[in-house]
Order: sequence, then C-alpha cells, then structure tokens
Amino acid sequence: MITMKNIIRDGKTTLRQEAKKLTFPLSQEERQLGHDMMTFLENSQDPEIAAKYHLRAGVGLAAPQVNVSLQMASVLVPGPEDKKILFKDTLVNPVIISHSVQGAALAEGEGCLSVDENVPGYVVRHDRITLRYYDLDGKQHKIRLKNYPAIVCQHEIDHLHGILFYDHINDKQPFSMKDEDLIIE
Repeated sequence: MITMKNIIRDGKTTLRQEAKKLTFPLSQEERQLGHDMMTFLENSQDPEIAAKYHLRAGVGLAAPQVNVSLQMASVLVPGPEDKKILFKDTLVNPVIISHSVQGAALAEGEGCLSVDENVPGYVVRHDRITLRYYDLDGKQHKIRLKNYPAIVCQHEIDHLHGILFYDHINDKQPFSMKDEDLIIE
C-alpha cells in the first residue's frame, strides 16, 4: 500500500527527470504500480481511511512521485457533492494531442503531494484538452476533457516530464492571467 512515506518530495532528482515510456504488455510490477497508485487516490479521498493512514487527499499521482521514472499516472477526479466521478483512470504514455487556446486556472491555486509548502499563484493551463493514452491493459483511449479534469491531467503529465506546478506561476505577478482565461472554482 502506498502511503505518504512512499511519495518523494520536491528536491529529489526523479521529480525533475523525463520519465521513460512504457512498452506493452506491461510487467506485473508495472501493472501493480498502476493499481497501487489508484488505490492511494481512493484511500486519500476516503476521510476515514485518510485519517487512519495520515494521507493527504489527492486527485492524481504520477509514478515519478513514488520514485519510479515511468510514464504512468493515476487520476481520480471526484465530482460535486453528488459523488459522481468526473474522471478516473490510470494513464500510460499519455499525450495531449490538441488543446484549447483559452487558459484556465484553479481559484485556490494548485497543490502537489510532492510539494509540502503552499505556493501561491495561478497555474494557467489549457481549459480543454484532447488526451491520448493507454490503460493498464494496453487499450488506447482518446478523450476530451475540460475544466478541472483537464487541469488535473495536465498537472500529472507535467510530472512525467520533470515539471512541477509552480514552474508555471509567474514569478513577478503570481496572480496574473489573460482577460479571456477562466477561473475554475
């Protein structure tokens, strides 16, 4: 079971490396890693389990965050109070094949399980993306995402390329955005 002790923190080399693409069929260890990352997200979003194991809530976890430099990330984006899941899958070798010109940022900013301190500022990303990825069984998917799920996937894909969320924040004006950009509440 992955816990916070398994998640490496900012400053570790693996977080700044370009992760390796995976080949299919995945090994049993690679498949298990994908399942374990998704289980962490499920557990972290369950208040009882999260409290028991001292887990910070997460909506995404990339393999480099558990010190494995492979292009794999699990994403679990909950919906509003009705508990409907907006997006849930483990992404293998994900690629953004198209995106909107319009930007979007989370009103409260972004956080990261690998970054312990709060870094204030808007992380402007694409509001809509078309994502191509493979699941753990090697099946290819192409999906269009917008708003929060699109932002979460872009955050996780950045991890696979050695980029952290605060790299996108404007140093001089951390809360600056273009007029046409959206704020996602």
